Amino acid sequence: MDRLSNTVRPYAWGSTTAIPELLGTAPNGEPQAEMWMGAHPGAPSRLTRSSGAGASVPGAGASVAGEGASVPGADASVAEEGEQTLTDVIAADPVRELGSAAVRAFGPRLPFLLKLLAAGAPLSLQVHPDLAQAQQGYADEERRGIPVDAPHRTYKDANHKPELICALTPFDGLCGFRRPAEAADLIAALGVDSLKPYVDLLRARPEEGALREVLTAILTADPDEMAHTVADAAESAARLGGAHAPYAQIAHHYPGDPGVIAAMLLNYVQLQPGEAMFLGAGVPHAYLGGLGVEIMANSDNVLRCGLTPKHIDVPELLRIVRFEPTEPGILRPEAAPDGEELYETPVDEFRLSRFVLPEGGAPVELTAATPQILLCTAGAPTAGEITLAPGESVFVPADETVEVAGKGTLFRATVMV
Repeated sequence: MDRLSNTVRPYAWGSTTAIPELLGTAPNGEPQAEMWMGAHPGAPSRLTRSSGAGASVPGAGASVAGEGASVPGADASVAEEGEQTLTDVIAADPVRELGSAAVRAFGPRLPFLLKLLAAGAPLSLQVHPDLAQAQQGYADEERRGIPVDAPHRTYKDANHKPELICALTPFDGLCGFRRPAEAADLIAALGVDSLKPYVDLLRARPEEGALREVLTAILTADPDEMAHTVADAAESAARLGGAHAPYAQIAHHYPGDPGVIAAMLLNYVQLQPGEAMFLGAGVPHAYLGGLGVEIMANSDNVLRCGLTPKHIDVPELLRIVRFEPTEPGILRPEAAPDGEELYETPVDEFRLSRFVLPEGGAPVELTAATPQILLCTAGAPTAGEITLAPGESVFVPADETVEVAGKGTLFRATVMV
């Protein structure tokens, strides 16, 4: 079992305060969007395998990726002496680290990425492919010779990217399509003449056809005309408030972006701490604000629908999106007798659960035949002999004996095999 040093990604939409507050450090004035825990090649966690368990050392080897300020729990891009990346540790002995069942199921790699995610502004409106679509799209772009790092490249790998976000603070987001009639009412109330054709389509067509036709029209509209429409819609949304207020706020961050209108087609969701939201293939979504624990399949495949200056591949997006009205399912954990609270999802690449450990409670054994990452979000619990502070984490290899105890909250990430 090894303490992890993790990288914080300073994406522009990140909160400047949420992750520092969790870690108990002073903000540095820069956005701190995501802390990555896992073996993603872009920012793998680091560990020192040579030493055994030890006392808590908050902030050891910490800095924000691309920045110079110290942030506990975050790792510099250059390894400290004696450190290895989790990617290299796994590659050296996949069966030992991951277990034979996980290697058979997912190959010699950790199939999930765990994150602390702190949104201070809306993220892009996006959708992810299913596994077959990802494999097909990746192979097609490889055949066409599009560099993986090209800005117009859509598929970075051949994997799907289901996600689960669990709120640590009140967390706002968008997830799945509203009923077209509900979207029509929301948009019509703005009183913007240039939006009336969308309202008419949403009320006149069968549901799936209406959603497809309207989203296509929004994304292919003349940019200058759409910018004026978004400005008028934002002004009206700010004046109306209530159910329209989130869209005025989105427009504040993305003035003139067609994604502001596309966002009105989606369900607005507010999660309370401990509640979660699962995002499957083809479901359009966006995170708007808040701090949460996110887990996903280890993939970078994102097709954007708006709220971004990045490339939008409209034809491929329309092929991937599921134009089905849905009720946004809010997940609440199911408690087991040992206190484990599991967030049920329909995927095998990850399994997320939570332990709220009481002071003086009996130790809980978490030994498993699969790899685990344990993340502390409150208190000072112990994992084996390692004491964890909020924002700190450990990697537990398959079949490694581990008990957790002490007052605090731990999230447990592993796989289903």
